[in-house]
Amino acid sequence: MTETNRRMILAQRPTGMVDDTIVTMEEAPVPEPGDGEYVVKVSHVSIDPTIRTWMDDAPGYLPPIGIGEVVRSGGLGTVVASRNDEFPVGTTVFGMLGWQDYALVDGTPGTGNVVPDGMDPTAVLSVFGVTGMTAYFGLLDVGEPKEGDVVVVSGAAGATGSVVGQIAKLKGAGKVVGIAGGPEKCRWIVEELGFDEAIDYKAGDVGEALSAACPEGIDVYFDNVGGEILDAVLERISIGARVVLCGAISAYNDRGSAYRLKNSFMLIMRRAKMQGFLILDYLDRFPEAQGEMFGWVLDGKVKHAVHVVEGLERTPEALNLLFTGGNTGKVIVAL
Repeated sequence: MTETNRRMILAQRPTGMVDDTIVTMEEAPVPEPGDGEYVVKVSHVSIDPTIRTWMDDAPGYLPPIGIGEVVRSGGLGTVVASRNDEFPVGTTVFGMLGWQDYALVDGTPGTGNVVPDGMDPTAVLSVFGVTGMTAYFGLLDVGEPKEGDVVVVSGAAGATGSVVGQIAKLKGAGKVVGIAGGPEKCRWIVEELGFDEAIDYKAGDVGEALSAACPEGIDVYFDNVGGEILDAVLERISIGARVVLCGAISAYNDRGSAYRLKNSFMLIMRRAKMQGFLILDYLDRFPEAQGEMFGWVLDGKVKHAVHVVEGLERTPEALNLLFTGGNTGKVIVAL
């Protein structure tokens, strides 16, 4: 191979938004595979809030990205060189490919997954991928919704939240309320996705709006943001409620000044539970969920949106969209 490999490198730890002083581009030779390895030419990169947490030098479910290392992320691409019979040249692969043109994959189990021919890459990275699976298992396994439940979802116009609300409706929720930012997003989740009601967190007091939308309490809350909105929901949970902790994007840019909850005692008063989860715990069950999700999408029962940003050099910009509310649905960078 004669091309160079453009790589987006973590140059220093961020304290807020990510810019070209935090992530810089460097060029390196395209890697050559050793025994059992293969090289993927990356075509699409998944942009997820958790990437921002990996940039911090703080404990997490994966080690921090090292200074000088390629920014870690999921991605999709085509095998262009291989010394692994299970991943021949021409195979489409999903894996932790990172923000770069070419990724060397060591070929150990779980480092890459073959994608069937003909699959829309944006769907693979969104509704059929980690995003859709997070919505599926987080709601159904952790949230345990029951028919007639009142379900509230924050980040409801985002990649995960938008799917959560639709699954809740499919599973018989009595009412699904989404919290999103701005009238366009609120209109989208109600008119296009079938949420029963939307609360614009930018337009007024979220607590008052929740009381009006859910006068008898909230049975299931799927939390993507944490902070004051989580606190407002806790004040209004019903007896036996389930609070699903999926993300806390409100704190990712400055974890040192994260909002401290005041209403956690309501979990005692309402005999409720609050539980976090990691989608990594459900990898072996992806096929069952993907099969059901495929049917829902094919039948038009689950819709999804993608926000595609063009160009590897714009990956930091794409990541920042998640924290400014500049996206609707899944953010993906097309290389």
